[in-house]
Amino acid sequence: MDILFASDDLKELCHNVKRAQKDLGKAGQKKLNRRLDELRDAETLAVVKTLHPRTHELKGSMAGEISMDLDGGWRLILCPGDNPPPRKPDGGLDWNQVRSVQILKVTDYHD
Repeated sequence: MDILFASDDLKELCHNVKRAQKDLGKAGQKKLNRRLDELRDAETLAVVKTLHPRTHELKGSMAGEISMDLDGGWRLILCPGDNPPPRKPDGGLDWNQVRSVQILKVTDYHD
């Protein structure tokens, strides 16, 4: 799957091990790298959801975004790379058709 980044700063966080360890801790950095590798290796987002059942669409003010667990409260927040995103007839996201994602942020939105 193709991975896009919402900003150069976010791209640097995701590609710079020392920066990620500083911001997320060693365990968070390792999980971030693992999730990015899994996204890169997957043909579609549905494959990633199978690997990580807690990967889910967000609601409310974050509707349209997807959350993946990292370490502790940290989450990788992304959205489908296609605009508009592929939809099923019922209006839900068609995870089987998502072949690119945009990383929006790495955050602890529970704080």
